[in-house]
Parts: sequence; C-alpha cells; structure tokens
Amino acid sequence: MKFIAGIALAVSLLLAGCATPPAHGPANAPASATLAGDAAHPGSTAGWVRTELYFGLGVEGTQGGVDEAGWRAFLDREVTARFPDGLSVVDVYGQWQGKGQAQPERLRSKLLLLLYPDTPAHRTDVEAIRAAWKAKTGDQSVLRVTQPADVSF
Repeated sequence: MKFIAGIALAVSLLLAGCATPPAHGPANAPASATLAGDAAHPGSTAGWVRTELYFGLGVEGTQGGVDEAGWRAFLDREVTARFPDGLSVVDVYGQWQGKGQAQPERLRSKLLLLLYPDTPAHRTDVEAIRAAWKAKTGDQSVLRVTQPADVSF
C-alpha cells in the first residue's frame, strides 16, 4: 500500500510541474492576431459588410468585351477612387442569361470583393460603381451580393 501511495505522490508532483503557467512578460507575450488598427483597419468592427460585385468582361472565346487594360482603368477610376483602403479582385468564369436570350452566355468575369462600414455613403459608392460599369459596357446588370461581416485586421 505504501508503494501505491508513493507512486501516486510522484505522479501528482510530476503533473503539478506540467500545470505551471508560462512566464509572462514582453519576451513571452502572446502575439496578437489583429493589427493595432486605425480608422480604416480597426482591430475589431461592428456594422461592416462584405459586398461581392460580378462584372462580365465579355463572351468567352470572342474578341469583344473589356480587356485587362480596360478593366484596370475602370478599377482605378471607379472603384479604387471610392474604396482606396483596399479591395480584392478574382478572375472568375460565369454564365448569364439576359432578358430575351434563348441561352446563357458564358462570360469572362471579375469578382470584386469589398469590406467596408455599412454607411449610406458607401452604399451609394457601390451603386455608382455598378451604374458606371453598365454605362461603359451596355450590360443589363452587375450582380451584387452584400452580407454582414465580422472583420478584424
């Protein structure tokens, strides 16, 4: 019985050593998962949204539509001017069946991702971007998807 009590005491002492909290201080401080933040890049947010805009560049396999230089000019003039703090663009393939079309068109496309505080001014900026693209290309639509976003930098 003394043998079992001795083993139990030894195991408890070993486990107590494992439970010692780590030393604290600048050298051992855990790294923060967020940027210290400024007004454009806060450490945490409330009331932000994520908007996806889908832009058709032209029918796949044809010469018409908007080329890469035309897209970048539009991006600089219409989008970056309104959202200078940052954005993302992804090349995508899409299909669209417009009014009066018998079959969908297969389109070279761009997906624009925006994260921003949900304000009337930003909503107006997004709608201005959509209107500018439709005016430039004659497209019937620019698909918009907006959802609440929990953002930290």
